[in-house]
Parts: sequence; C-alpha cells; structure tokens
Amino acid sequence: MKIRAAIAGGAGYTGGEAIRILINHPGVELVSVHSNSNGGKLLSDVHTDLLGDTDMRFGETLDYGGVDVLFLCVGHGAARKFLEENAVPDHVRVIDLSQDFRITGDTTIGSRQFVYGLPEQYREDIRRAKNIANPGCFATCLQLSLLPLADAGLITDDVHISAATGSTGAGQALSATSHFSWRVNNMSVYKPFTHQHLREVGQMVKAFEPGYGHQLNFVPFRGDFARGIIASVYTKFSGSIDQANRIYRDFYQTAEFTHVSDANINLKQVVNTNKCLMSLTVHEDKLLIVAAIDNLLKGASGQAVQNMNLMFGLPEDMGLRLKPAGF
Repeated sequence: MKIRAAIAGGAGYTGGEAIRILINHPGVELVSVHSNSNGGKLLSDVHTDLLGDTDMRFGETLDYGGVDVLFLCVGHGAARKFLEENAVPDHVRVIDLSQDFRITGDTTIGSRQFVYGLPEQYREDIRRAKNIANPGCFATCLQLSLLPLADAGLITDDVHISAATGSTGAGQALSATSHFSWRVNNMSVYKPFTHQHLREVGQMVKAFEPGYGHQLNFVPFRGDFARGIIASVYTKFSGSIDQANRIYRDFYQTAEFTHVSDANINLKQVVNTNKCLMSLTVHEDKLLIVAAIDNLLKGASGQAVQNMNLMFGLPEDMGLRLKPAGF
C-alpha cells in the first residue's frame, strides 16, 4: 500500500520540489496540496513545468482522513502557527521544512516531539520518529562537511567557512536582491558571522565535542545562479591527506547520497540531485573541505523525502535517484 502524502504550502520553491518528487515516487500517492493563495488552481498553473504530469489542483483546506504524512513547506515561523491552528490528527506524521523545530530546547508542540532530520547523523532516530525537523540548506552542507571531524574529536580550533547559495535560497517572494537585474553578474555577502543556520551547525559540533569553545566563522554569499550551495570550510588539522580521506570515506561509507571525491567538485554535479559531494585538501596544518549540494533538494525537499523513506521503512533512496544537470 502506498504512503498517502499531503503538502501544506505547495506554491513555493520547496513545495514545488516536493510535488515533483512525490508524484513520481513509486511508494507514494500525493493526495492533497494546500495553498492559501492558489486554491482551485491547477498545480501546473503555478509550477508550469508540471504541465502534462498532473491534473491536480491546489486545495484551500486539507482533509487528514486519508493522509499518512504531511510536508510543511511553509515559511519560518508559519509551521508552528499552522500546527497550532490546525487539528492535525496524531496518526499523521509531520515533516517540517522550516526552522521552527530544529533547535534543541524548542522541538515540541503539544504532544508532537520533532527529531532533527539529518540522516547521516540520526538515521536510526529518524526511522523511529513520528515528526521530523528537516535541516536548513546551509546547515546541511556545513554539517556534512564537519561531521566526520566532529565524530573523531578533531575540531580543536576555529572553523572558517565561506559559502555561496543560489537565488532560490531566498524563497519565491520578490526582493531587491533576488531580482534578475541585480543578481546577474553580481555577488554579495549577507549576514556575515550571524546567519541563523549557525545555531544548527553549532549544536551538532557541541553534541560531539561538548567542551568546544572555539569560533564557527561563517560568511555567506549570494551567488549569481539559481540553485545550489558550494561551501569552503577549513580548520586546523595535524594529519595527512590520506588520513583525512580515510576519516571521511569511513564515516560516509554507508551514506546513500554523501560522497567524497578525489577530484575537485563543482555545482553542476549536484544540481537537481539529492547528493552532497565533497573534496579534501591538506595544506600545511589546515584541512580544507569543499562541499556542494542542491539547496532545494538535499538542502530541503529531497532530504525531506529521504527522511520520509526512513520513517516508513522504504529504501532510503527511493524516488531520489535524480540526474544532475551536467551541462
């Protein structure tokens, strides 16, 4: 029997990506897609690339009687409000793509307890979970960059991070910095040292190294492209490149989507996939990790479906073997 899925907030970028994956997922029936502003419209009226793939329409309400899992693709702050205002039955599992339930100490609402949904770190917890807080896009890329070092107790100094994200990371609402005329042939820094995803990365590092007292220095860039994240992460390291590769390859040997490359990586290898790719360089006493993901897939909707697969006992990669846009 197929999993019956519903989406709240289906008109945005993450909602659109969730629709695209779920209507082609062999283990899922997408039964309802909700949108406050597009009720009655065809999904393909909003997500025009879906023309010919589905004749579903957006609903203004959700009927939970025939739903097994609800994807909350609403904005930050709106997920908690949605659950407060809507009587989602206890039998419906919830996967929230906002930041509302990600931070330790703020992971519950009513009887619902949310588990942090980074499969490479919490796979077994996710299998048993009823509610998932899907990680942020930058947080996913940066945590995957640092997890093997943290697990080995080797983050012993400041960490320095620069990362660029595509314009879809800002959401679908129009703003000056997502306007084509501003973004094209341009780059800029935003939220240096204060980006909200640092809290997620910091709690992961401290989970492995409770006494960690150094700085996580993060400078994000707005990139001149639509989707993807590429991050440069470096910190002190006393080993060789062979030792670094062994640490990372051993840690990710059972990971479905996270892989270490011998060659330099680039964004086109991961865009339109659920992969995280990384490459390592050791220079003098520093280890550099370069990592790349698609911010809308491994950084959002793809990882949410990966979590759904784990929750319902399906193969972790079901519906997620997606071809990258190689050129």
